[in-house]
Amino acid sequence: MSMESRTIIVTGGGSGIGAATAAHLASLGAHVALVDVTDAGAKVAHEIRSSGGSAEFFHADVGSDAAVEAMVRAVVERFGRVDGAFNNAGIEQCNLPLHEISAEQWERAIRIDLSGVFNCLKYEALAMLETGGAIVNTASGFGKVAAANASEYVAAKHGVIGLTLAAAADYGRRGIRVNAILPGVTNTPMIARVSQDPRFAEQFDAVRARHLMGRFAEPIEIAEAVAWLLSEHSSFVTGAALAVDGGFLAN
Repeated sequence: MSMESRTIIVTGGGSGIGAATAAHLASLGAHVALVDVTDAGAKVAHEIRSSGGSAEFFHADVGSDAAVEAMVRAVVERFGRVDGAFNNAGIEQCNLPLHEISAEQWERAIRIDLSGVFNCLKYEALAMLETGGAIVNTASGFGKVAAANASEYVAAKHGVIGLTLAAAADYGRRGIRVNAILPGVTNTPMIARVSQDPRFAEQFDAVRARHLMGRFAEPIEIAEAVAWLLSEHSSFVTGAALAVDGGFLAN
């Protein structure tokens, strides 16, 4: 599944699923534009180059329209084009019931987890209009169902799925495929943080039990699915919300 010489943007590339996907795409021959709001992305890009891959770090807050516009422009200036993108940057839920979520907490979640995807789609699609390409957005199983104490996260991820369908409709005849990935709970630093929150602890075992395979995912398992959606092997797939969740949504 070669990605030879293709330029692919990966947001949230500083850790977890984003870092694993960036490394995997680079191993397949892609030029990876690794985007993060922290300098952890620079470390991941350095590790990829040290392993013989091609990666450059671009600092951007995906919740900022101007920052995303500048980032995509910089990627095009560096690599000449954009062939694909994995819009993965996001934050976790606050672990509070809806009535305890502040306006600031709500607005931050929507700004990053939903508007961040919109901002990236907007400028990535613009960069691909003449050449075509493929885009994958990170949603979640909670984009299809709900969980207690996660209203802002559930709302944002439902929105990501809707936004994916709408973008697929806008660009299907213009050579740009847009799909969403719905990971199950994955062993990432984000999940490690959430699992340490006593407000979530009582739910943690129940969430694991909903995964029919009896375990959580490893980041590379999600990365493999993202690579397939970005590749020509999925050339007739657009507007899909692909569950890679160990059976979470089937339970």
